[in-house]
Amino acid sequence: MQAMVLERNAPVTARPLVLSDIERPQPQTQQILVRVTACGVCRTDLHVIEAELPPQKLPVVPGHQIVGVVERLGTGCKRFAPGDRVGIAWLRRTCGGCVYCSTGYENLCERSRYTGYHEDGGFAEYAVVDEDFAYAIPEPFSDVDAAPLLCAGIIGYRALSASEVRPGERLALYGFGSSAHIVMQIALHRGCEVFVATRGESHRRLAREMGAAWVGEATEPLPAPADGAIVFAPAGEIVPAALRGVRKAGVVALAGIYMTPIPELPYEPCLFHEKKLRSVEANTRADGEGLLAE
Repeated sequence: MQAMVLERNAPVTARPLVLSDIERPQPQTQQILVRVTACGVCRTDLHVIEAELPPQKLPVVPGHQIVGVVERLGTGCKRFAPGDRVGIAWLRRTCGGCVYCSTGYENLCERSRYTGYHEDGGFAEYAVVDEDFAYAIPEPFSDVDAAPLLCAGIIGYRALSASEVRPGERLALYGFGSSAHIVMQIALHRGCEVFVATRGESHRRLAREMGAAWVGEATEPLPAPADGAIVFAPAGEIVPAALRGVRKAGVVALAGIYMTPIPELPYEPCLFHEKKLRSVEANTRADGEGLLAE
């Protein structure tokens, strides 16, 4: 099969992905073989390619926002049948028995493995995954529309939950890439007021068009305190502004897998009054199922 293969880590400007003919993967026990019809490009793919995440497998086929059709089943498969449309996301395996897996935090499993990082992903004609880590794609979504939901959407959904913003409250978003604009749609659907702070006039214009109540620069003060905030931009210098922007007991969730250094945080404006700063790591399968059912 043909695949875009990362043979060495390098800046994306060096075009390190090579179109190659490689062996088609074979589904093992309780795995499905998926014929890929669409695969999104995520910022995490860039982190993998440029070694901003520690290299785990080379050569490797990146890509973890995968939509396709089940081509063949490994032994023991029960959830899907050939011809079913499925998605494959970043999280592809956990141990299933550790304290994190048994308490709803499988995303923190020490033995977790990730698509397009530890094992080959979706920049290829075919991909395999354990059937328990595949998602049934709802009929209303096209393949292309569904693909970004499998990382940008899932991570955003988990970050929204981590922000503790309830329906009808005020949410601040810092950065307005693919994940943020999906979260904004969910938040607006829940009746929330949404503020967007981001660099780039094109992103600010999109936020206005999508219904943001206020739009400004990335570190610009908000017009009113937010009940919670999500920082999508991997820029540590935004974190103090986000903490200043939430109300007492407000939560700032950091949604990135990578972030530049965070500056010193003055205690009173950033952390006092029981403000909370928390990170978001990967996703659980429940996050994906919750998003697709939203």
